[in-house]
Amino acid sequence: MKIASCNVRKENLLLTRPYTIAFKTIDTVENGIIELVSDTGLRGYGAFNPSYEVVGEKLHDALGALQPDQLDWLIGRDITNIDQLCREVQQRFAHSTTARTGLEIALYDLYARSLNMPLVKVFGQQVAAMPTSITIGIKNVQETLEEAHEYVGRKFRILKIKLGISVEEDIERLVKLRETFGRQVALIIDANQGYDKTSCTRFFDATRHLDIQLIEQPLPAGKEQEMTELDEPIKKLIAADESLLTPQQAEQLAGPPAACGFFNIKLMKCGGITPAFDIAAIAARHQIGLMWGCNDESIISITAALHTAFACAHTKFIDLDGSFDLAQDVVQGGFLLRDGIMYVSDLPGLGVQAV
Repeated sequence: MKIASCNVRKENLLLTRPYTIAFKTIDTVENGIIELVSDTGLRGYGAFNPSYEVVGEKLHDALGALQPDQLDWLIGRDITNIDQLCREVQQRFAHSTTARTGLEIALYDLYARSLNMPLVKVFGQQVAAMPTSITIGIKNVQETLEEAHEYVGRKFRILKIKLGISVEEDIERLVKLRETFGRQVALIIDANQGYDKTSCTRFFDATRHLDIQLIEQPLPAGKEQEMTELDEPIKKLIAADESLLTPQQAEQLAGPPAACGFFNIKLMKCGGITPAFDIAAIAARHQIGLMWGCNDESIISITAALHTAFACAHTKFIDLDGSFDLAQDVVQGGFLLRDGIMYVSDLPGLGVQAV
């Protein structure tokens, strides 16, 4: 089966619920969409949405890298040569993390469809289902509790709370959440690089009785040495996010001494499925747990991340809520969500269909 055409376009996807993190407020997202068409009419889909603050790339940069004359080499290529195709993607688009990601997703989707298998089965499924966290942005205490009530009512079991502006307010929000919901929900937090060593330690000491299960990137990227100097109980809870873009950085974070107990892998951050598996392998060697995250993304790339996560036995958390608040998408299907638990479907590839 050969690739007959490759089409790339931009889609503007509005959010139903704007939110605030430590450095901006987000109310709309643009995604790049890739459609590969085979000579038999099968279609494979990819999607991409970079975070400029993390990877230094904007959507128009990736779109510029994916012009037709840069994709001609794909036409006529046999999709069964998936490993070689992905190696070429990584080489040809080394300058664009996001372009690599979108193309690899589309290639793997088409490849798995050609085998009439779900992508996770091609990879080797290790996890059947897992609850995803759902994110509450930086809000005051009352707004935080109101949104939490909504999510708990929808059967979500893990709340991820965005922090990082005021340690005192951060502590108050978490204390109130635990007082209100007891132990019926798990709490993880994301400081988005908003703390220093002192404030991180102060936060941990004030909340250790609240059973916080994970602390995502409390210190700024570039402060990895300071992360290694934190007390061991804190480090065991830290998930490196903005500090972790490449397999080389994964090796450095793994130590010794280790800077964290978890790796947060995002396809949009590391450059696709191939480097994501490389980072996951490093984590396995060093007994580091995996968390899989996302940006505000189409169902296409969220589902790709889920299939990849479920192929790793040491996946401990998924934070794949990036399509939940989209007012519209370009596909339907993909993952299944029941009572806050995510599953992959039995459909071929990613299991998505164009709308």
